Amino acid sequence: MKKTHIILLVLIAGSIACLISFMGNVTTYETVASAKQKEGKFVNLIAKLDTRQPLEYDPVKNPNYLTFTAIDTLGQSIKVVYRNTKPTDMEKSERLVLKGKVNGDQFECKDILLKCPSKYKDDMEAAKKNLETTSR
Repeated sequence: MKKTHIILLVLIAGSIACLISFMGNVTTYETVASAKQKEGKFVNLIAKLDTRQPLEYDPVKNPNYLTFTAIDTLGQSIKVVYRNTKPTDMEKSERLVLKGKVNGDQFECKDILLKCPSKYKDDMEAAKKNLETTSR
């Protein structure tokens, strides 16, 4: 074999190995129902904070214990236990990405990512005021 053939084969093998490694990092978001089916396995659950249920966090008693109820886009809810400090402005977050696993009837969360509301959403009141001032 020529040197160029060997180099070409090594480059192709390296490209295939790189593509396979990227395929392992693809994450999918689960619903409550699909996360319950994968009990004990690490999943990424996308949900929002259920404001109708109480959020239990007492920083004086135990600053590393937070429980709340999360509700997914299909309306199913699950109790979430997070053993770390409460994220700042969690109540204002539009969506939560909860990383952890289902254990029985609760979700043992290891990490919480907050998805903030978009600052580019249309504010109808501001648009009305802007229209009134420009039409005068």
